Amino acid sequence: MKINIGPAGIPLGCKGGILDAIKYVKKIGLNAIEIEFVRGVRMNNELAKKVGELAKSLGIKLSIHAPYFINLCNEEKVKASEKRILDSCERAYYMGANIVVFHPGYYGNKSKEECFNMVLSSCKEMSKKYSGVFLGLETTGKKSQFGTLEEIMKIHSKVKECLPVIDFAHIYARNNGNINYEEIFSKIKDLKFLHTHFSGIEFTEKGERKHLPISKSKPDYKEIAKNILKQKIKEITLISESPLLEKDALIMKNYIESIGFKFK
Repeated sequence: MKINIGPAGIPLGCKGGILDAIKYVKKIGLNAIEIEFVRGVRMNNELAKKVGELAKSLGIKLSIHAPYFINLCNEEKVKASEKRILDSCERAYYMGANIVVFHPGYYGNKSKEECFNMVLSSCKEMSKKYSGVFLGLETTGKKSQFGTLEEIMKIHSKVKECLPVIDFAHIYARNNGNINYEEIFSKIKDLKFLHTHFSGIEFTEKGERKHLPISKSKPDYKEIAKNILKQKIKEITLISESPLLEKDALIMKNYIESIGFKFK
């Protein structure tokens, strides 16, 4: 198994832009970074190429998080949402990032079946655009959002270019402080590559409220690590969405090493 681990976005200790961030991630001993386009895709393809070349030279695994302003379950917002995702995929293509993560949408007044069909239709169309770039449908933290693991795996069963992105904190929050790792991994056991997010989380009866550091909150990062090391998945990426970003990524990495895994 290969494990990639790093922060979501520019590390706290980095004072520069994305190129400096990649160098910094390498310097502190991490090997992945998720590039955050959450407020909009503001990187041109020329910079994307430079980002990809630098990351490849340093052995840093790249991924992208598409903008938050996405709702594939709303007819008025579908086209703009697809464009934001595909703009992210275009940058991913030029930088060699293999997955673009996004939150699919909100149920609103529609049934879950109606939302599923809308998300599936969009994913079928988008999956044809950029070879080698997977669409990463993230498990969502609010009960009002499309994005249970079951929904996402059903999309994956019909569009192989769409992969589940397991956000452990979101699953924990959406299920009122419960998480069953054995059940999660049993549903994704046939995947060769898995992209994940981890953090602590604060939640209400409606689900996710905000992300928290991992040391004083749940889900327990040690349990996440132990369960990951039990798997036979070929490659797993762990992205820290904790407010402490690279600090918690390093805590997770150090713990994984302490229970017997050797990073190459």
